[in-house]
Amino acid sequence: MEIFKRSKNFPKEETYSLTNQIRCSSRSVPANLAEAFRKRRYPKHFVSKLSDCEAGAAETLAWLDFSLACNYIKEETHKKLFTRLDWVIGKLVIMSRSPEKWKLL
Repeated sequence: MEIFKRSKNFPKEETYSLTNQIRCSSRSVPANLAEAFRKRRYPKHFVSKLSDCEAGAAETLAWLDFSLACNYIKEETHKKLFTRLDWVIGKLVIMSRSPEKWKLL
């Protein structure tokens, strides 16, 4: 939601490019996590969906870099959001390495 709020201030000419891309990739993370959680009885599928989450988060990091380079966000904002996403990626990696901990009984 923080990325959505920040991207409201991006220039109008970025509406169908950077703004749309960063919103889409950042929203894909929780959406894919919801799917992963529902598929947790199937470890390989669960890990695959977690991988999709990680990819969405990594893509969002790239869009954050573009946002900073274009001066659409401040360095402080970039660092804050980058740190949060990096933490999320770390948690996703941990979950992927131990899918049995999340399995339905």
